Amino acid sequence: MRGFIREFKDFAIRGNMFDMAIGIIIGTAFNNVVNALVKQILTPPLALFTSGVNFSNLRWVLREATENSEEISMGYGMLLETLIDFGIIALTIFLFIKGLNRIRNRADDPNDKAEVTPKEIELLARIEALMQEQNQWLKNKKE
Repeated sequence: MRGFIREFKDFAIRGNMFDMAIGIIIGTAFNNVVNALVKQILTPPLALFTSGVNFSNLRWVLREATENSEEISMGYGMLLETLIDFGIIALTIFLFIKGLNRIRNRADDPNDKAEVTPKEIELLARIEALMQEQNQWLKNKKE
């Protein structure tokens, strides 16, 4: 039991749990931003293009309601609305990650003088260039 407690304590102190908690909190906040973007910015023009159709009310009626029974229907509108939301959220996250990767790649490029490149990246780039030179030299020597 002591080993388990010590292992959990090491896990929690190392930051894994804190990193995960921070990721969940930021993910929740980002979800709220994206939901607001979808509901308040992107859905109104979509409703304009679809003549104000509310997707959540769309359904296939399998059996009409009678005095003795309720209506039985399959509500496909909510599925459509959820799929549209998912597509917009996926696109938003893709564009966000693409932008972050572009910024990171610019910072990692040792030849880009607009960004300050960390010394470790410069050294790795020099090592890579030397290895390519050496490989080319060895290839030429074999021939």
